[in-house]
Amino acid sequence: MSAASPSRELADGKLLIDEPLEHVVRLTISNPAKRNALDHPILDAISAALSEFAAPDAQARCLLVTGAQEMFSAGYDIGDIGEIPEQDFEARAERLVAHPFTQAIDALAAFPYPTLAVLSGHTIGGGLELALSCDLRVAHDGVMLGMPPAKLGLVYSHTGLRRFIDTIGAARTRELFLLGRHIDAPTALMWGLVNRVAAVAELEHVALDLAGELAGNAPLAQTGNKRVLAELLRAESELAPEVEAQLVELRHASFASHDLREGMRAFAERRPARWRGQ
Repeated sequence: MSAASPSRELADGKLLIDEPLEHVVRLTISNPAKRNALDHPILDAISAALSEFAAPDAQARCLLVTGAQEMFSAGYDIGDIGEIPEQDFEARAERLVAHPFTQAIDALAAFPYPTLAVLSGHTIGGGLELALSCDLRVAHDGVMLGMPPAKLGLVYSHTGLRRFIDTIGAARTRELFLLGRHIDAPTALMWGLVNRVAAVAELEHVALDLAGELAGNAPLAQTGNKRVLAELLRAESELAPEVEAQLVELRHASFASHDLREGMRAFAERRPARWRGQ
């Protein structure tokens, strides 16, 4: 999807903002050196942009999120994880994959008007959760999608897993997370992980047609229906406080594990991991 004439650049040019149609705002992740991996400046810029366009006096009625250079996002940027000293690994790794990712995801999910992720290329890990936080997703027919926590030794957040269960059900979520394999666009369409698949040459046309339709619908109905849907899903996913605390602790414990250090370093070094189960 093209963002050749952005009206603004944030995060040192790694997040581009333009308005391809009336009442439609497009955010384009542009970090080609790292396959559009999400880093702190990009995520902070996404949160800031969402806050701006969610303001009552803003004219945005639809938000597009896409990626430049034929890539949506390779996920969270963990490229230098192998250089973190062992004594600092737990704290640094948790900060690396948590803040400010949660804030950006929550801001996107809470955006009052319809949001559309345009998967212009492969969409992996945190990039896939970012896309899943949008209301709709359209992908080109050659993309691959995947969640690699099983290959890294990471226990994923329960809030993130909830988003996948709400979208594709428990059985598909198990397959996606426990196998850790990539799936292609037709499979993602069959699962309901994306709503439309288009040829590369048609992707922008399909996306802008959808965006124009979303932006042209009744604003009060759009914001109201989004709110009702969100509250219904939230009510179904409420956890007892003590159970939620246990799940948070389970995730935190993975940051202290040998397997996470090994998994992330093996990923950075492009070699098979040597698991210990501890």
